[in-house]
Amino acid sequence: MKKTTLFVLAILLSAAFSQQAIAQYNFSEDLYYDHPFTYEIGASVGVMNCFTDLGGKNDVGQKYFKDINLDNSQLTGSVFFSINYWYAIGLRVEGTFGTVKANDNTLKNVKPTTYGRYERNLSFKSTINEVMLAVEIHPRYLAKKYDEREKLPRMSPYLMGGIGYFGFKPQAMLNGKWVDLKPLHTEGQGFTEYPDRKPYKLKQLNIPLGIGIKYKLTPLCNVSLECVSRLLSTDYLDDVSTEYIDQGLFARYLSGDQLTNALILNDRQKELDPSHVTNVGWQRGNSNKNDSYFTVNLKMSLIF
Repeated sequence: MKKTTLFVLAILLSAAFSQQAIAQYNFSEDLYYDHPFTYEIGASVGVMNCFTDLGGKNDVGQKYFKDINLDNSQLTGSVFFSINYWYAIGLRVEGTFGTVKANDNTLKNVKPTTYGRYERNLSFKSTINEVMLAVEIHPRYLAKKYDEREKLPRMSPYLMGGIGYFGFKPQAMLNGKWVDLKPLHTEGQGFTEYPDRKPYKLKQLNIPLGIGIKYKLTPLCNVSLECVSRLLSTDYLDDVSTEYIDQGLFARYLSGDQLTNALILNDRQKELDPSHVTNVGWQRGNSNKNDSYFTVNLKMSLIF
């Protein structure tokens, strides 16, 4: 009798919870279809990579993804909050954190094709901390009328773009330690002898542009796959942009460890060829195009 009573009680509780779950699902469906504004909070994980003067694949450097070295991809993550209007247009605030790096040494196997990029022998890494304000546009949802909202597709490709503010700090490995490159003025930035080479700022604006595809996993949960590239106004993400300078100038502006590090990290070609001589004005980087970085992220968000 006791067991029978417990069994009946279990059935009744199960039924009650099932009805509650159905009611909650219906409520979420009503929320999804009938309210013009919804909100999302979520996080993402993925990879971050960059396009700079260093590393690459081959030749003198190709455009964008033709010159990408996938081995340089680093783990990245983000957190975000969005306000959506009928799921067609969203305004998103997002913080992204990661690392970028590149190394001319990766070109060793194709060095005959690199026209001196491998022999340049420079490398860098930099942490990236970014906050962005972006607009997300879903063309498939924009095309839906209000009375068709209940037929919204689960999957929606979208475009996004906005403005970001990011911090970076290029460093190079020397004698087992990471050395900050900006204080070394490796290309004469800020030297009176080079008035056109201004010191670069470690916190700057960028323009994120991207594409993605969002899938409604449940009425209260979305997953997305997104690729975003950042257009930068600097060519010094990797501390490389223009030409080699007269190394004798470093002693006028630097001293101690900074002077020693600048003399080594300005020109590392002798590490591969001790007999190499670099002339002042020889190309060190390509200032005709700015650096950039991008992310590919898997995002998950909760709707409320």
